[in-house]
Amino acid sequence: MKQFLIVVDMQKDFIDGSLGTPEAVAILPKVAEKVRSFEGEIIFTRDTHETDYMSTLEGKNLPVPHCIRGTDGWEIAPELTAIRNGTVIDKPTFGSVELGKLLVAANTEEPIEKVTLVGLCTDICVLSNALLIKAHLPEVEVAVDASCCAGVTPESHLTALAAMKMCQIAIENQ
Repeated sequence: MKQFLIVVDMQKDFIDGSLGTPEAVAILPKVAEKVRSFEGEIIFTRDTHETDYMSTLEGKNLPVPHCIRGTDGWEIAPELTAIRNGTVIDKPTFGSVELGKLLVAANTEEPIEKVTLVGLCTDICVLSNALLIKAHLPEVEVAVDASCCAGVTPESHLTALAAMKMCQIAIENQ
Protein backbone atom coordinates (compact mmCIF):
# COMPACT_ATOMS: atom_id res chain seq x y z
CA MET A 1 0.00 0.00 0.00
CA LYS A 2 1.14 3.52 -0.81
CA GLN A 3 1.90 6.37 1.53
CA PHE A 4 1.92 10.04 0.61
CA LEU A 5 3.58 13.07 2.18
CA ILE A 6 1.89 16.36 1.36
CA VAL A 7 4.20 19.34 1.88
CA VAL A 8 1.88 22.33 2.11
CA ASP A 9 3.03 25.78 0.97
CA MET A 10 6.63 25.72 2.22
CA GLN A 11 7.28 28.92 0.28
CA LYS A 12 9.55 31.85 1.01
CA ASP A 13 6.69 34.30 1.60
CA PHE A 14 5.28 32.05 4.34
CA ILE A 15 8.65 31.18 5.88
CA ASP A 16 10.60 34.44 6.08
CA GLY A 17 8.90 36.68 3.55
CA SER A 18 5.84 38.91 3.63
CA LEU A 19 3.83 36.52 5.87
CA GLY A 20 6.75 34.73 7.52
CA THR A 21 7.00 33.88 11.22
CA PRO A 22 9.76 32.66 13.54
CA GLU A 23 7.79 29.42 13.95
CA ALA A 24 7.78 28.86 10.18
CA VAL A 25 11.55 29.39 10.04
CA ALA A 26 11.98 26.94 12.93
CA ILE A 27 10.14 24.05 11.22
CA LEU A 28 12.07 24.26 7.92
CA PRO A 29 14.89 21.88 9.00
CA LYS A 30 12.32 19.41 10.38
CA VAL A 31 10.34 19.47 7.13
CA ALA A 32 13.56 18.99 5.12
CA GLU A 33 14.43 15.94 7.23
CA LYS A 34 10.90 14.55 6.80
CA VAL A 35 11.12 15.00 3.02
CA ARG A 36 14.61 13.48 2.92
CA SER A 37 13.63 10.38 4.91
CA PHE A 38 10.11 9.78 3.56
CA GLU A 39 9.81 6.52 1.63
CA GLY A 40 6.50 7.08 -0.15
CA GLU A 41 5.32 9.58 -2.74
CA ILE A 42 5.68 13.32 -2.11
CA ILE A 43 3.41 16.09 -3.33
CA PHE A 44 4.20 19.77 -2.77
CA THR A 45 1.47 22.38 -2.85
CA ARG A 46 2.30 25.92 -3.79
CA ASP A 47 0.03 28.85 -2.92
CA THR A 48 -0.25 30.69 -6.22
CA HIS A 49 -1.67 34.14 -6.81
CA GLU A 50 -1.58 36.40 -9.83
CA THR A 51 -0.66 40.09 -10.01
CA ASP A 52 -4.33 41.03 -9.46
CA TYR A 53 -4.28 39.44 -5.98
CA MET A 54 -5.34 42.61 -4.17
CA SER A 55 -8.60 42.72 -6.19
CA THR A 56 -9.54 39.14 -5.25
CA LEU A 57 -11.76 38.23 -2.31
CA GLU A 58 -8.75 36.79 -0.47
CA GLY A 59 -6.74 39.93 -1.20
CA LYS A 60 -9.51 42.09 0.23
CA ASN A 61 -9.57 39.98 3.42
CA LEU A 62 -5.78 39.56 3.66
CA PRO A 63 -4.33 42.68 2.03
CA VAL A 64 -0.74 41.45 1.99
CA PRO A 65 0.53 40.51 -1.47
CA HIS A 66 2.18 37.08 -1.24
CA CYS A 67 3.06 34.07 -3.36
CA ILE A 68 2.64 35.98 -6.62
CA ARG A 69 3.46 33.60 -9.46
CA GLY A 70 7.05 33.97 -10.64
CA THR A 71 8.33 35.94 -7.63
CA ASP A 72 10.96 34.75 -5.16
CA GLY A 73 8.30 34.57 -2.45
CA TRP A 74 6.26 32.11 -4.54
CA GLU A 75 9.11 29.61 -4.77
CA ILE A 76 9.30 26.55 -2.55
CA ALA A 77 12.14 26.90 -0.03
CA PRO A 78 15.52 26.14 -1.65
CA GLU A 79 16.31 23.77 1.24
CA LEU A 80 13.46 21.59 -0.04
CA THR A 81 13.86 22.07 -3.78
CA ALA A 82 17.39 20.64 -3.54
CA ILE A 83 16.00 17.36 -2.17
CA ARG A 84 12.44 17.22 -3.48
CA ASN A 85 11.36 14.43 -5.72
CA GLY A 86 7.65 15.04 -5.95
CA THR A 87 4.82 16.55 -7.89
CA VAL A 88 4.07 20.28 -7.42
CA ILE A 89 0.46 21.45 -7.41
CA ASP A 90 -0.17 25.18 -7.77
CA LYS A 91 -3.34 26.11 -5.90
CA PRO A 92 -5.19 29.44 -6.11
CA THR A 93 -6.79 29.13 -2.68
CA PHE A 94 -6.39 27.47 0.71
CA GLY A 95 -7.39 23.91 -0.22
CA SER A 96 -6.64 22.08 -3.45
CA VAL A 97 -9.45 20.22 -5.15
CA GLU A 98 -6.82 19.02 -7.66
CA LEU A 99 -4.90 17.39 -4.80
CA GLY A 100 -8.01 15.51 -3.68
CA LYS A 101 -8.69 14.25 -7.21
CA LEU A 102 -5.05 13.20 -7.67
CA LEU A 103 -5.16 11.17 -4.43
CA VAL A 104 -8.49 9.54 -5.37
CA ALA A 105 -6.97 8.46 -8.71
CA ALA A 106 -3.85 7.13 -6.97
CA ASN A 107 -6.01 5.22 -4.48
CA THR A 108 -7.87 3.59 -7.38
CA GLU A 109 -4.58 2.35 -8.88
CA GLU A 110 -3.20 1.05 -5.57
CA PRO A 111 -4.77 1.50 -2.13
CA ILE A 112 -3.32 4.34 -0.07
CA GLU A 113 -2.46 3.37 3.48
CA LYS A 114 -1.78 6.85 4.84
CA VAL A 115 -1.51 10.51 3.85
CA THR A 116 0.60 12.75 6.10
CA LEU A 117 0.60 16.54 5.87
CA VAL A 118 3.31 18.99 6.95
CA GLY A 119 3.82 22.69 6.23
CA LEU A 120 2.21 26.10 6.46
CA CYS A 121 -0.02 27.41 7.79
CA THR A 122 -1.53 24.85 10.14
CA ASP A 123 -4.64 26.95 10.72
CA ILE A 124 -5.36 27.78 7.09
CA CYS A 125 -3.92 25.66 4.27
CA VAL A 126 -2.87 22.55 6.23
CA LEU A 127 -6.30 22.40 7.87
CA SER A 128 -8.13 23.02 4.56
CA ASN A 129 -6.18 20.33 2.69
CA ALA A 130 -6.42 17.78 5.51
CA LEU A 131 -10.21 18.15 5.55
CA LEU A 132 -10.41 17.97 1.74
CA ILE A 133 -8.33 14.80 1.72
CA LYS A 134 -10.48 13.28 4.49
CA ALA A 135 -13.60 14.11 2.46
CA HIS A 136 -12.15 12.57 -0.71
CA LEU A 137 -10.73 9.48 1.04
CA PRO A 138 -12.79 8.85 4.20
CA GLU A 139 -11.34 5.35 4.74
CA VAL A 140 -7.68 6.39 4.39
CA GLU A 141 -5.69 7.43 7.45
CA VAL A 142 -4.95 11.14 7.28
CA ALA A 143 -2.34 12.54 9.68
CA VAL A 144 -0.66 15.86 10.41
CA ASP A 145 2.86 15.98 11.85
CA ALA A 146 2.48 18.87 14.31
CA SER A 147 6.25 19.23 14.71
CA CYS A 148 6.53 20.03 11.00
CA CYS A 149 3.75 22.63 10.92
CA ALA A 150 3.38 26.23 12.05
CA GLY A 151 0.31 28.43 12.22
CA VAL A 152 -0.22 32.14 11.83
CA THR A 153 0.21 32.24 15.62
CA PRO A 154 1.18 29.51 18.10
CA GLU A 155 -2.36 29.69 19.53
CA SER A 156 -4.08 29.28 16.16
CA HIS A 157 -1.72 26.36 15.39
CA LEU A 158 -2.98 24.55 18.51
CA THR A 159 -6.61 25.41 17.75
CA ALA A 160 -6.27 23.98 14.23
CA LEU A 161 -4.67 20.78 15.53
CA ALA A 162 -7.57 20.34 17.98
CA ALA A 163 -10.13 20.91 15.20
CA MET A 164 -8.46 18.37 12.92
CA LYS A 165 -8.27 15.82 15.73
CA MET A 166 -12.05 16.18 16.19
CA CYS A 167 -12.44 15.33 12.50
CA GLN A 168 -10.52 12.06 12.93
CA ILE A 169 -7.27 13.36 11.50
CA ALA A 170 -4.38 11.89 13.46
CA ILE A 171 -2.11 14.47 15.09
CA GLU A 172 1.45 13.20 15.39
CA ASN A 173 4.43 14.62 17.33
CA GLN A 174 2.40 17.24 19.18
